[in-house]
Amino acid sequence: MAHRIEDYAMIGDLHTVALIGKGGSLDWLCLPRFDSPACFASLVGDEDNGRWLIAPDGEVQEIRRRYRDDTLILETEFRTAQGTVAIIDFMPHGGDSDRTDVIRLVEGRTGEVAMHTELIFRFDYGKVIPWVRHEKGGLRAIAGPTALRIRSPVTLRGKNFRSVSKFRVAAGQTVPFVLTCFPSHKSEPGPIDPTRQLKETERWWHEWSARYTDKGPWREPVMRSLITLKALTYNPTGGIVAAPTTSLPEALGGARNWDYRYCWVRDASFTLYALLISGYHEEARAWREWLLRAVAGSAEQLQTLYGVAGERWLKEYEVPWLKGYENSPPVRIGNSASGQFQLDVYGELMDAFHVARMHHVKSFNDAWALQQKLVEFLESNWDKPDEGIWEVRGGRRHFTYSKVMAWVAMDRAVKGISRFNLDGPLDRWSALRDRIHAEVCQRGFNQTRNTFVQYYGAEALDSSLLLMPLVGFLPADDPRVVSTVEAIRRTLVSDGLVRRYETEGGVDGLKGREGAFLACTFWLADNLAMTGRHKEAQAIFERLLDLRNDVGLLAEEYDPQAKRLVGNFPQAFSHIALVNTAYNLNLPQGQSA
Repeated sequence: MAHRIEDYAMIGDLHTVALIGKGGSLDWLCLPRFDSPACFASLVGDEDNGRWLIAPDGEVQEIRRRYRDDTLILETEFRTAQGTVAIIDFMPHGGDSDRTDVIRLVEGRTGEVAMHTELIFRFDYGKVIPWVRHEKGGLRAIAGPTALRIRSPVTLRGKNFRSVSKFRVAAGQTVPFVLTCFPSHKSEPGPIDPTRQLKETERWWHEWSARYTDKGPWREPVMRSLITLKALTYNPTGGIVAAPTTSLPEALGGARNWDYRYCWVRDASFTLYALLISGYHEEARAWREWLLRAVAGSAEQLQTLYGVAGERWLKEYEVPWLKGYENSPPVRIGNSASGQFQLDVYGELMDAFHVARMHHVKSFNDAWALQQKLVEFLESNWDKPDEGIWEVRGGRRHFTYSKVMAWVAMDRAVKGISRFNLDGPLDRWSALRDRIHAEVCQRGFNQTRNTFVQYYGAEALDSSLLLMPLVGFLPADDPRVVSTVEAIRRTLVSDGLVRRYETEGGVDGLKGREGAFLACTFWLADNLAMTGRHKEAQAIFERLLDLRNDVGLLAEEYDPQAKRLVGNFPQAFSHIALVNTAYNLNLPQGQSA
């Protein structure tokens, strides 16, 4: 099993994804959805919690891997003393919602290489040993509602509740393995042609990627980030998950382990912006419509996150039989942040709808009515304390960024009326917008430190304040913003990367430290670009590009001390920020979209 997050690559079918390590072990797969129980969970446990290994049966001299051009088809090449072999991993985009296929093709390239495979089926996050029986051309594994079918010309045999085999592959030969998931109460799906599926999957990705036509200096990392966002999309609903994993720690050995396999409202406007500036209007429209469906209902019951189909009940619990990634428990399923009160999500949601209007994304007729209800709720609740953007568990505060986003909500509502001729109390909402702005500038700014601070009356800084000019609260060259940016650089930057806030003795109610938050570092680059410091901004951006793994993927955070990625992986927020910052750096110096 691979031990570093950087060692993993992702394949997916727009319903779920699998993570595969450099050594050829598939260590994480939830079926049939992103948030379903895992049937391979060794990523956050050990091999007895489920994995699927295919690798040379002997010493490997070199491993190289890549994604085929602008696709999500992973190609891992192993060089041995006997020859070279490649494993081509992918998941076809089938139209049948009742089946999911993982295809692994072992392709001989030079010589003849001895190979071995080991399948350890463990359902329900590595706990349940399924009933496995031999079928024609493979195996079937069943436990409760889920069944898996493996087909291959390689004969698998049972050994200690595992299915193993050894085989050989010579140059020019291809040995296929096809794993199919389907509901156990339904008929088994028929076999598919893996070679044909490879061609069709490659063609599909090429057609999708061709919609991005930018030929700028950072096309490759932007394209890879857009493909990652597409892979993290639950196609039936348009929802985009924050990450496909749970409980990958923000610091090794710590307890800052969260389940990110859900859709965050907070990502809404950033995601829409990234998709729209890149030409993916269909995906942007699907995401916006998902937002409308998910948040429909009482404005006071707006959640910070939802399930991929808009589910609200995301009860958080711990899985004690999994020891955690690199022995960093607990492993958590669900996320209780869904029940927190976070003011800023109202602003992000209103901004998302505003961005959609600015880009002429067709809207439901009742979309503005929903937004009016959100703003009316905010009128009576904007001055209450909340848990804030970072979902702290140390009690509610008057977070400065939350109030900024309350201003954003009112500002976008006012612009909906003044720019798009929508109905609403223009004078009343304009007055409240101005009142919130004045309060933030008075109570959120520490005159002694000459900087905006994390919450009213505090001295601590918070990197979410870097978003103030990006959302239009104040110009980037406003002296108060400039001094805040410089204070953040002095206080929260380590090895050129930005931490969210001071964790020790801070407001989050948790012990231990965390790594640098990559999205915040992209925001720093945006601020510098907006004030004409383009070379500094570009240097930070390229430093971030260097943190991607060998196939272009980013986690949520980076640990400057351990020199490795940490947190859930791959992280949508990091890739969204990459797309947006690349776009901003391509604008004329001093400007921002």
